[in-house]
Amino acid sequence: LTMPEDDVTHPIPDLTGYITEGQIRLDRGLNQKGIYPPVIPMGSLSRLKPGVQNEKSTREDHKGLDNQLTAAYARGVEVRELAVILGESSLSETDKAYLKFAQRFEDEFIRQGTFENRSIFDALDLGWSLLTELPESELKRVKPEHIEKYMHHVVHS
Repeated sequence: LTMPEDDVTHPIPDLTGYITEGQIRLDRGLNQKGIYPPVIPMGSLSRLKPGVQNEKSTREDHKGLDNQLTAAYARGVEVRELAVILGESSLSETDKAYLKFAQRFEDEFIRQGTFENRSIFDALDLGWSLLTELPESELKRVKPEHIEKYMHHVVHS
């Protein structure tokens, strides 16, 4: 389904959301950068996700990590837009960290090679690796024990 003029409030895509099991939003900007698949996490959703993010199917850190990565990427995109207007020199160190995180998130997490076979556990570890760009004080959506267990493990691997 395509949206007229990328308008998510148009009645067709809006009403279709009620009868599907999920929606994947593609982003023209990511596509223009050559990032494949150009899936943008903000606005994509799955009605099946709550049933999949459990310890039988994945790891205990999955839900919190998913939330943290999406929130951090959204903030990084906002910071990128601010940097265009105000200039990078006006950004705080934390803002610069989010900017770097967003770039790595696009280049390493969203971008996948055509024949790349990334397991869920590889994706989770990659997510933790990306979060090392941010100060730990910014990681408010993941449990401290998961930071200790998974992020510190990735750093020392």
